[in-house]
Amino acid sequence: MRTCLISLLAAAAMAAPAAWAAHAYAMWGAPALPAGFEHLPYVNPDAPKGGELRLVSNLRASTFDKYNPFTIRGNAPAYLSALMFDTLLTGSMDETATGYGLLAEDVSVAADGLSATFRLRAAARFHDGKPVLAQDVKHSYDTLVGPYTSPGYKTMLYEVAGVDVVDERTVRFRFNAPNRELPLTVGGLPIFSRDWGRGEDGQPKPFDQVVMDIPIGSGPYKIGPVNFGKDITYVRDPQYWARDLPVRRGTANFDRVQVKIYQDNTARLEALKAGEFDLMRFFSAGDWARRVNGKRFDSGELVKGEFANKLPTGFQSYVLNTRRPLLQDRRVRKALGLAFDFEWMDRQLFYGAYQRVHGLFGNTACETHGTPTPAELALLEPWRKDLPASVFGPMAEPVKTPDAMALREHLRQAQALLREAGWTVQDGVLRNARGEPFVLEYMDSSEGGQRTIASWQHNLAKLGVTLNFRSVDFALYQQRLQKFDFDITTLAFQGTNNPGQEYADLFGSAAADQEDSGNFAGVRNPAVDAAIRAMVSAQTLTQMLPACHALDRIIAHEHYLIPQWYAPTHRMVYDDWRLQRPPVVPPYSPGEMWVIDTWWARPPGH
Repeated sequence: MRTCLISLLAAAAMAAPAAWAAHAYAMWGAPALPAGFEHLPYVNPDAPKGGELRLVSNLRASTFDKYNPFTIRGNAPAYLSALMFDTLLTGSMDETATGYGLLAEDVSVAADGLSATFRLRAAARFHDGKPVLAQDVKHSYDTLVGPYTSPGYKTMLYEVAGVDVVDERTVRFRFNAPNRELPLTVGGLPIFSRDWGRGEDGQPKPFDQVVMDIPIGSGPYKIGPVNFGKDITYVRDPQYWARDLPVRRGTANFDRVQVKIYQDNTARLEALKAGEFDLMRFFSAGDWARRVNGKRFDSGELVKGEFANKLPTGFQSYVLNTRRPLLQDRRVRKALGLAFDFEWMDRQLFYGAYQRVHGLFGNTACETHGTPTPAELALLEPWRKDLPASVFGPMAEPVKTPDAMALREHLRQAQALLREAGWTVQDGVLRNARGEPFVLEYMDSSEGGQRTIASWQHNLAKLGVTLNFRSVDFALYQQRLQKFDFDITTLAFQGTNNPGQEYADLFGSAAADQEDSGNFAGVRNPAVDAAIRAMVSAQTLTQMLPACHALDRIIAHEHYLIPQWYAPTHRMVYDDWRLQRPPVVPPYSPGEMWVIDTWWARPPGH
């Protein structure tokens, strides 16, 4: 009788009615493009196919040693996941919080918000010619939340209760609670074949042993010629199953996308000037201002382009590892931030090219200003005794240092905070009551970082703080980050218009002790956990914004991060004689991926 009842309940769950089925899913409001649209607004639907795009790797790794981009250890080639794996839904570069059907021809969200059902296109094919089926979607999900992948997937998919194969081409994701973001989250998972990683006996290998096996995805490109560890060429699949879909028309125009790896920035820049590749994105203001010149620029072959965008700024920051005893007192962390003089750096090092990072959600609706609203206070009040009083006042702003007088005042404030925390200067060295000196290590994977932090080191020395610079090779840098074996480092965190469960990986208490998680600062704060839960469970934008602001205020006033800087444009040099682009720059274009997706090669003779 019990078995029969369970079977009936399961059948009822599988037959749960959907609120609607559509060509797209939008978190808030309706998709901008209607069913039956012909192509994305910012592409050239008649762009010719052919030619080659030669790029430099956008990764800091100086080599690659695997083809599996999802496992923890090792480095996969740049752009592999984006070019080789299709997803159920795909975004548009001119709107946010919306996914249009790619592998899925439609998506249905249940009326109670507890599931999302995707119906796969009959034409969808993997690179080996086999159809993409519901079992492959389930296999991809089960693998990504398994024991061998980055823990970020497990955190991001924490609220997914499970996946059901409804029929051969229908798959349903069940959720633990209603969450408007989850249909987009699961819709954006990379889907790969169940055959990827099978051993000679036909049995699947443990996923951490799937290293050199060529991925079996369904994206527009396959792996072509490889100079292993140095260069990789992706070749366009002429039989790509989605080439005529509205969301793909006018995209993936290059026959070949070659990605080269250079050991250092100087070698990269000289290779660009020598004509070894066609596009390079610049993150160094000094290079952009002073070194991007030469014969090919004078002739017009190479062009400097600054492309404005409306992307979130992200929150590139100095990360203070609160697992370290010296950094566990928020007064100490605030003092370190007071000694950081961004305005001097922007004038002297950055040629005025950068703006200061403002909180976690800069350039989005979630950006936080002023004093808390009643809705924000309702989220913060239960934690008043656990939070600094400043959280309930005006939003913390990065200190500004227009002149030497302002810096002196900031250092006086920092000295007072350190004294409150039990640190005093003795013979020019900051020491605690036991006489132990205040010495920290800044870890970087590039010796060039020394120049960037030199002024901060100088200001900290005035307080008696010793900040040592430690440059390590990238492999060791990654290993130490994974094990949280550092005092201070710099990390560039991606921003988002639609924050959700990924912030539990960045700041959630459960991730603080999980090796290879994104919680590098070691945040263990129940108020932060509560704000993230409220943000994730929000059913409307009106509910989400106060939760975002509450989280932003706590992180800022606890001084886990020292905000750095961002560039408001994509700075890219491109070969204007070899490349052509659409006239419209989409507002949410993600740098070089916009080029890979939508540009095309000039025909010979043009």
